Amino acid sequence: MTTTTFFIPPVNLIGDGCLNDAMQAIRGYGFRHALIVTDAGLARAGVAAKVAALLQEQDIEATIFSGAQPNPTVANVEAGLALLRDKGCDCVISLGGGSPHDCAKGIALVATNGGHIGDYEGVDKSAKPQLPLIAINTTAGTASEMTRFCIITDQTRHIKMAIVDRNVTPILSVNDASLMLAKPAALTAATGMDALTHAIEAYVSTAATPITDACALQAVRLIAANLRTAVANGQDRHAREQMAYAQFLAGMAFNNASLGYVHAMAHQLGGFYDLPHGVCNALLLPHVEAFNASVAAGRLADVAAAMGEDVAALDAAAAAECCLAAIRRLAADIDIPASLSQLGVQEADIPLLAANALKDACGLTNPRPASQAEIEAIFRQAL
Repeated sequence: MTTTTFFIPPVNLIGDGCLNDAMQAIRGYGFRHALIVTDAGLARAGVAAKVAALLQEQDIEATIFSGAQPNPTVANVEAGLALLRDKGCDCVISLGGGSPHDCAKGIALVATNGGHIGDYEGVDKSAKPQLPLIAINTTAGTASEMTRFCIITDQTRHIKMAIVDRNVTPILSVNDASLMLAKPAALTAATGMDALTHAIEAYVSTAATPITDACALQAVRLIAANLRTAVANGQDRHAREQMAYAQFLAGMAFNNASLGYVHAMAHQLGGFYDLPHGVCNALLLPHVEAFNASVAAGRLADVAAAMGEDVAALDAAAAAECCLAAIRRLAADIDIPASLSQLGVQEADIPLLAANALKDACGLTNPRPASQAEIEAIFRQAL
């Protein structure tokens, strides 16, 4: 028998309008001064100021740091940490999608553990819990608001550092669909495909359990049923809320079953070319799962059924092909670019990208091991 561990924040609020409930919960922790970590867009839109005002109503002072870039960097973490220390903040509130959440995790972790964020690259490298972190989500995709994963770009090495640490798990996550209504279609599409990738990679993972399987398949069902609507009509509250649940379920799955080569490869593209993570995942997903199909066809058949494909009369191999076709159809329907070359990826860079992807994949749980040549071949197929 193998012992499994299931990680999740202690408290998670989900639902249209739950931000007000979150403020009551935050007050209950007794915090006095929060550092709000967000991006420039949410700051310009006044969302960060709105959260700061709601905190003020609870007698909690707030300082806004809006320096989280789309792929947060070591420099972003250091700048936010300096502001946190200067203002004497006793907690961190991340506001946004995966980028502000990851940046905030980096800040909160170094705030209590010291050193440099690069010291914590790898698995469970920290000695102490991070400064208390509340994660308020505004996109339906990354699930960073509830995971123990933190991805920070090291610009000197042109790579994304994967920090997997139980101490970066927020104490409270908030998924209020009303905060997601204004998100552009392209962002909705990219983050939605990120969530689908989380669910599928967790389901075919060698570390999957009955709990993660249940979360992953329900996430796939919800994404297949709601992502197209959320992209086409961003004001559809039902679709937005269902996608919030879907990405959270996918997060529960991969937070405990981990991920595979799609993410290992996408991290390299994001770090090297500064590309959108969800778009990279969407482009790589069918190619990596085609590679996995020889050992995980039955699992991909289950995913096909969850996506609404009629595969009952098909053998596992044919059903797996239906799964790949369904992924490609969904991506096309929501205007995901068709190839990596459209994003500016160069074939000459593939050997380096593949080598770094294999290093990044060391702690991941892809069902089929790959050589560097095989990873290179997958990159070329996606070109």
